[in-house]
Amino acid sequence: MLPSPDDGAVNAVYLDANATEPLRPSAATAMLEAASLVGNPSSVHAQGRRARALLEEARAVVARRLDADPLNCVFTSGGTEANVQALHGFAPGRRILVGRTEHDAVRKGVPEGALVEWLEVDSTGQVRLDLLEETLARPHALPALVCLMLANNETGVLHPMAEVARLCARYGAHLHGDAVQAVGRIDVALHAQGFGSLACSGHKLGGPKGAGALLLAGPAPRALAPLFVGGGQEQGRRGGTQALPAIAGMARALEEALDAPADHASLRDRFEKAACQAGAIVCGAGAPRLANTSCLALPGLRAQGQLMRLDLEGFCVSAGSACSSGKVAFSHVLEAMGLKDLAGQAIRVSLPWNVRQDDVERFAAAYGRLAAGRANAVPVAGGMA
Repeated sequence: MLPSPDDGAVNAVYLDANATEPLRPSAATAMLEAASLVGNPSSVHAQGRRARALLEEARAVVARRLDADPLNCVFTSGGTEANVQALHGFAPGRRILVGRTEHDAVRKGVPEGALVEWLEVDSTGQVRLDLLEETLARPHALPALVCLMLANNETGVLHPMAEVARLCARYGAHLHGDAVQAVGRIDVALHAQGFGSLACSGHKLGGPKGAGALLLAGPAPRALAPLFVGGGQEQGRRGGTQALPAIAGMARALEEALDAPADHASLRDRFEKAACQAGAIVCGAGAPRLANTSCLALPGLRAQGQLMRLDLEGFCVSAGSACSSGKVAFSHVLEAMGLKDLAGQAIRVSLPWNVRQDDVERFAAAYGRLAAGRANAVPVAGGMA
């Protein structure tokens, strides 16, 4: 069985990949190799040059696999920092258009005082293209910075990014993509898909926590205001000594994720069918989604109660984003989709790269027991306990 990354319970089944993927052995090996290097990548002596060579090798891998120029690959501490740096770097002189279902890294990362407009989504969670065009085409308005995630972290819903990119190009908008959940799971290509910038994160790929990247469009180094000035690392775009072991692990995990993609669709469809037969609603089912992600709403049973019962049975799943200090709250994503009370009654099941069929079958059986037990639940405000 898959061990829980938190408590080490050997019999726990880990189905929370969108929070963090289990570390790939190849990534762990790359981290150890990098950690054995003594030098600082900014030092000019032999040990520093060895560290620098490994750093640039990792940069070339990440950039090449995501269709970017290595000179425009800025390593960060993770997806949040990459998103926030893009917001701060490209916001001056622009109005910021943010999707209603974006991650809080974007929703709360907007520079203070910036002009923000919210992009509505339809009932499946996809951005309303008609309203996006109407907003972009507004006469006499400032040029726009459009921020949309390629794949939603809670529902797995994919925005129609090809159409979004065409609209942004038509109206001169900069398109920033939060690709944290998408990279390694669907095709992502900075230039070919029309993005001005992209954010990604290592631990969503099976790499370590603590490394991410901001990719910038353009063939040559592009000016970008740093969040951390420091000693001028990353061509002056991100100060501070680079976390070489984490970066090396991220690059190795990215290669493995793309060279040997997981086939999750049949497993997901199998347990979604069983969940629906037990009374669940699949949020975002009418839109294209990540093959590893299911958002299951069980009417009348609060998400917190579902998580507790499944945890007691040995299943690691979540409700909404894992970036809310451990809180279980109403999902702003599901509220934006018009799901109202279901926003507090949904859990997310996200299959990791090393999930097994037996794990999914065991979860489906446990979820069926959970749903059947609703008849004995005690009614409370906002759903049953």
